[in-house]
Amino acid sequence: MGNSPPTMAASAILDKAVSAETVVVFSKEYCPFCTRAKSALKPIFPGMKIIELDQGNVTYDGQTASGSSVQDAIKSKYGHRTVPAVFIKGKLIGGCDDTLAGISNGSIKQMLA
Repeated sequence: MGNSPPTMAASAILDKAVSAETVVVFSKEYCPFCTRAKSALKPIFPGMKIIELDQGNVTYDGQTASGSSVQDAIKSKYGHRTVPAVFIKGKLIGGCDDTLAGISNGSIKQMLA
């Protein structure tokens, strides 16, 4: 992840994905916390959108940006600097621990109802 401001394309990808998708997970394939969060969400919402930030460029809704720039956009807009970054109905849930807690206490199911 860089220390530069996110590109306009990265900010557009973030804004579009968060507003258009019911559940979106910004992830990195090698991250064990991302794997846990995705595995826990899959039975609840199998249609979630997963955007892998460690696979080069990210393309969404006609915009293309580097994964690191999209991660910079998440940090800049939401103050969340790690992955996973889980959003449900436009709201940042947080990372793995927050997602698992939300599943355990039922708050994520309520958000999806």
